[in-house]
Amino acid sequence: MSRTQPVELDPDTVERDLARLVLTVIELLRQLMERQALRRVEVGDLSEEQEERLGLTLMLLEDRMALLRRRFGLTAEDLNLDLGPLGTLL
Repeated sequence: MSRTQPVELDPDTVERDLARLVLTVIELLRQLMERQALRRVEVGDLSEEQEERLGLTLMLLEDRMALLRRRFGLTAEDLNLDLGPLGTLL
């Protein structure tokens, strides 16, 4: 039997909570993109220029994520949702 927790909406934290949700989705996508990029590099699927651009893009995205987390007072751990018996998301 599963228990559902009531949704608590607090006007004082709604912006931070929404930012946390959006940044969690973006972080998940960023990690998936990074893994795919590493696979492509390992199999030699990219030119040296493409590898360089991809690396710079991923570093920039990681920097922007850190900036947004700081702006909303979040840590990387705050984005790692607990999925119950499945474990954590990130």
